[in-house]
Amino acid sequence: MQLYQLHAKQGLPIDRETAWDFLSDPKNLKVITPDEMGFHILSGSDRAMYPGQIIQYNVRPFPGFSTKWVTEITHVMKGSYFVDEQRFGPYALWHHKHFVNEVSGGVEMEDIIDYKLPLGILGQMAHPILVKKQLKTIFSYRENKLHELFGHLDGYTNTLQLKTI
Repeated sequence: MQLYQLHAKQGLPIDRETAWDFLSDPKNLKVITPDEMGFHILSGSDRAMYPGQIIQYNVRPFPGFSTKWVTEITHVMKGSYFVDEQRFGPYALWHHKHFVNEVSGGVEMEDIIDYKLPLGILGQMAHPILVKKQLKTIFSYRENKLHELFGHLDGYTNTLQLKTI
């Protein structure tokens, strides 16, 4: 079983409350997702985030392939972090931790995603060619969009790492 991890950090010159209000609103996921992903929320975004919340989306992770993605918000510590886990979708495992940390001059958003691909060896072969590239594209888009919305945090270096664990 091959597990992978994405670890991203981004600094924004906003306060924790502003960051939390934006990131914890499921409707804003569409704002920070590339249009070519065909991202559309089907249900579950009508209330403030809470543990046990089920959110259903349609997503097109790759051209010509569309799927339903169902996630559950499993943990929420208001203002600090939340966790979403895939219940149904394109991954064999998807566990995504979102942290909002105060830093000098703003906040650091930190994402840690542990994931596994389906299809055994075929999924492992697809990882460097398709999946890793797609995740880098999505998180680069997210970084640029958040900077467009909120600005850059002076002196902060954003990071994005994808590795096998």
